[in-house]
Amino acid sequence: MPRPTSPPEDHSVTDTSTPSPPRGAAEQGPAKRRLADRVFLGLSKGAALAIVAILAGVAIFLTAEGIPGITASPDEVKSGETFLAFVLPLVFGTLWSATLALVIALPLAVAVALFVTYYVPRRLGHTLGYVIDLLAAVPSVVFGLWGMRVLAGKLVGPYEWLEAHLGFLPFFAGPASATGRTILTAGIVLAVMIMPIITAIAREVFRQTPVLLEEAALALGATRWEMIRTVVLPHGRSGMIGGAMLGLGRALGETMAVAMVLSASGVVTFNLISSTNPSTIPANIALQFNEASGLTVNALIASGLVLFVITFAVNFAARAIVNRRKEFSGANA
Repeated sequence: MPRPTSPPEDHSVTDTSTPSPPRGAAEQGPAKRRLADRVFLGLSKGAALAIVAILAGVAIFLTAEGIPGITASPDEVKSGETFLAFVLPLVFGTLWSATLALVIALPLAVAVALFVTYYVPRRLGHTLGYVIDLLAAVPSVVFGLWGMRVLAGKLVGPYEWLEAHLGFLPFFAGPASATGRTILTAGIVLAVMIMPIITAIAREVFRQTPVLLEEAALALGATRWEMIRTVVLPHGRSGMIGGAMLGLGRALGETMAVAMVLSASGVVTFNLISSTNPSTIPANIALQFNEASGLTVNALIASGLVLFVITFAVNFAARAIVNRRKEFSGANA
């Protein structure tokens, strides 16, 4: 019986490799990428140079227009004072109101950021974060109307209580304002305005804390608050400082809300609840500019130059502090 023969084996090799693109297409891809990189680099450099040019232009304009107001004699300006006597109370009021706002807003913002990040479910935390961020989109005029028509009236009673029970302190010496439009009210309004900025930055910094460090602290027996105190807060310290300085810059430059809420008298006082309050540079410019003429306009512009220098110094100091603490915060990890 003949044996069945097997079909002949096919020893040919099938080429399953992906065909290489044509040489021209291979060279065209990197060339396009290099062109895109050069375009992006040029746009980035142009944007950076434009920011520097705008900043320099503002500084040159304020200096050129403000020098006549600085050198003007008292009888040539509306205030009837030298520029130094005119601007020092405004500088005090600007720094005082911004400091009050920062003292009120910073603890609340950090507490809200920690609560949203570590104490609520993730989905609810995202929702609360979006709601808080929406406060930053509210126009300052709306905050000014709220502070003038709602908040000021409701604070009259607490101000009278503070005068009666804490009047021995210079901050609450009184007499309490009958309208509630005081420097403390302006500070509260500014605190509400800058809190979303600080909260958003603090929340993002807290989220960047290495999970390994958090889990290690919890594994060693730390409670959630101890983990936050020993790991999260030290890691996010530079970010919190940066956010606080950004909020301080916003408070220093706020105009309409302070002008609408504050009943200013242009004095230097630490009294928080009196109807005699210091004014701020932005609010004074907004209120006085329409009626100003001659060298009075230059004096107002010179006060704007002083505010420009103050905000620049604050941001420069914030950048220096953040860079100094970067190696300790884990931001360069």
